Amino acid sequence: MIELKHIKEPYLLFNHGQKVIDPRDGLTLFGPFTKKKINNFSIGIIGTKYGISAMNEWLEKFLNPIFPKKKDISKPFYPGFESAFGVTINQNSKLEIEIDENKLFEYYRYSDAHVRVASMVDLFVEKLVEQRKDDDGPPVNVWFVVIPDEVYKHGRIKSKPATNPIKIGIKNKYARENVGLFDEIDPELVRLKQSYNYDNHFHNQLKLKLLKHEILTQIIRESTIAYNQFPYLNIKGEPKRDLSSMEADIAWNIGTSVYYKIGGLPWKLGKIRKGVCYIGLVFKINERSKDSRYACCAAQMFLDSGDGMVFKGAVGPWYNEETKEYHLTKKAAKELLNVALESFKKSNNQQVPKEIFIHGRTNFSDEEWDGFMEAVENHEINLLGVTIKDEKIFKLYRDKNFPILRGSFYQRNSSSAYLWTKGFIPRLQQPLGMETPNPITIRLTRGKGNVSMRTVCYDILALTKLNYNSCRYCDGMPVTLKFANVIGDILTSGDISNLRPALPFRYYI
Repeated sequence: MIELKHIKEPYLLFNHGQKVIDPRDGLTLFGPFTKKKINNFSIGIIGTKYGISAMNEWLEKFLNPIFPKKKDISKPFYPGFESAFGVTINQNSKLEIEIDENKLFEYYRYSDAHVRVASMVDLFVEKLVEQRKDDDGPPVNVWFVVIPDEVYKHGRIKSKPATNPIKIGIKNKYARENVGLFDEIDPELVRLKQSYNYDNHFHNQLKLKLLKHEILTQIIRESTIAYNQFPYLNIKGEPKRDLSSMEADIAWNIGTSVYYKIGGLPWKLGKIRKGVCYIGLVFKINERSKDSRYACCAAQMFLDSGDGMVFKGAVGPWYNEETKEYHLTKKAAKELLNVALESFKKSNNQQVPKEIFIHGRTNFSDEEWDGFMEAVENHEINLLGVTIKDEKIFKLYRDKNFPILRGSFYQRNSSSAYLWTKGFIPRLQQPLGMETPNPITIRLTRGKGNVSMRTVCYDILALTKLNYNSCRYCDGMPVTLKFANVIGDILTSGDISNLRPALPFRYYI
């Protein structure tokens, strides 16, 4: 007989040690977990003349309360940035950098996607790096990168150029990848060739190129903040994206992300097992490699404090075409976990964790696990490997108006379970997602210890509430895998040879 159990919704911890389950309630009532000492922090705005104007106008709304247009328990009001987070933006030291809109219009028409996207990205990157090198200017804590919707439209994988395209690019693959006779005297030719070293994805390429300069950015589309007066209309003369009913949600999401990027911690888990850390391991194919097996291993470690650290794993032939799985070598696995341990020790007075949970999407190979075990052999650390996958087949239906409760779980045996991270949420009086939710399959595949599957499932459910890039009630996947996946996309979008290791993940989101 199937026995379905339920895990109580994990609490989040806010200022004054107060615990609630919805981050918006906690921030409104008590404020963020860490009261940041940065008062009147500085921002910068980079965008077209229209984008800068729209951002300034939106900031006036952002600093003040915003009430939902309809009474909806799932959309609580936004109290204003300073009221929610206890810090304010210093409007007197705000920097503005205007992007040449005529150049953007030209780049939209570039026929070659790599050259088109790289040209748009470099237009923003060069201005930001130039300002960063200007010692006379005031320091900027975070930059709002306001992009026209055309950048979003023409700056993605498989995107097409605007009408009346301009023919540009290097069709010959050999000529792209090898040094030519005119490279030394033609810098534009070199720039053209370098365009092919990056994926044609504006967001990922911009983030990657700014990583080595450690410039924090918040990328925002013009239509997200200026939907009422947005100049690009559909055939009916209406805005293409009508977000008027989501004003409070947008302010919550941007406010939380900005506060985290300036060094604050909006919330952390209410129930914390001290000395435990979680590492998400994700592999991403390196499309520019001549060897189809080559992939980048991206790892993200979350500490019991709630903060995260990103590790750039080695790039190598990790993909096995027969098993369709990714696995590190013993040496690479050991090196990766050693880097994680050193980072943990720096944040915890040179103490090592008591338990490490490694989350992955595939099973861990013997060679891979031997490498992880060698990294902890001189420490008393309980190391466990957990495989987490989206369940594609198994569903449960209720003979009611609403789907299964979030937090429901069915334990199949002592080492595997189904966990519903999506489903009906009583606090919101609605489910997470529009479809009947599938569970995720959780299997404890490596390691031994006195950890029950219920504890493993509780931790994973709690980790769905640590998305500091938004202010959602929860996500469907734990941040260990959700953001390791996003980070992997960024790390494989171009050259990562000069990146500083172990950057906080606020630089990637």
